[in-house]
Amino acid sequence: MASGIETEVKISLARVKDLADRVHAAGLRVSLPRVFEANTLYDTPDQALRRAASILRVREAGDRVLLTWKARRDSRNHKSREELETAVESGAALHQILAQLGYSPVFRYEKYRTEFKNEADPCGLVMLDETPIGDFLEIEGPAEWIDATAQRLGFTPEDYIVDSYGALYVADCRRRGVEPDNMVFPSHSM
Repeated sequence: MASGIETEVKISLARVKDLADRVHAAGLRVSLPRVFEANTLYDTPDQALRRAASILRVREAGDRVLLTWKARRDSRNHKSREELETAVESGAALHQILAQLGYSPVFRYEKYRTEFKNEADPCGLVMLDETPIGDFLEIEGPAEWIDATAQRLGFTPEDYIVDSYGALYVADCRRRGVEPDNMVFPSHSM
């Protein structure tokens, strides 16, 4: 079980062509190969978690299933949240347990994720997220490490995005003039 404070930023990769060279030059190596992730957010019928600025997420990534709770904290240039997370043996059983407790799925989002780290400077992680709305780099760790790593990768705080994938998806739907549903790849739509 991991608990603590999660601090991160996202960076849109719409115009980055030489990312692999930048990642390598920054001393980052693949620590977790590309894996498909299905993430389901849960809430109560009266949206108590949303009103409390919290999330309850089930993440299924390869053969791993994680249950995560997050609560928003005040931050300026970085997204910072309290986080509790634990691995669970059965995703199917977890979904049933949450339903029995009165939680319902409210949003599903998918992505392919590749994780990178620098063994000589293991303070944080860099993740490449390939999503239905575009590719993003997530940099997670202490704020100073995030800023230094972003700079080594050629980015500045002006490139930082602190919105969730849910908020980015809703904004993308508005831009395209479509009604939001779930952020899933076309082959996974229901």
